[in-house]
Amino acid sequence: MAKFCGKVGYVMTIRTAPGVDEEMAITRTYKGDLIRNLRRVQDGDKVNSDITVSNEISIVADPFAYENFHSIRYVEFMNSKWTVTSIDVQYPRLILSLGGVYNGPAENRVADGS
Repeated sequence: MAKFCGKVGYVMTIRTAPGVDEEMAITRTYKGDLIRNLRRVQDGDKVNSDITVSNEISIVADPFAYENFHSIRYVEFMNSKWTVTSIDVQYPRLILSLGGVYNGPAENRVADGS
């Protein structure tokens, strides 16, 4: 089993003014294991096929991860950001399943306490 050390991205909705909400992305660094490493190409009606990964990463979660696992959107893996498609809570770990390339809000700041 390969080891993993990388950033996990959270996207949270923050109220910036009365009636105004903004999405803010933060990252935290976690360590864990790469459980499954699989690449898939999806052919479709496009000129270029979509590349997705069906990886599973098990991270050792801290209290912040447990309280905010619903806000996890992406994982930085192999120099790319990949969308987290599902999360399995297995104390003391979170099992993150990855899918396609992430194109959402980018990191605004790095959270304290990695």
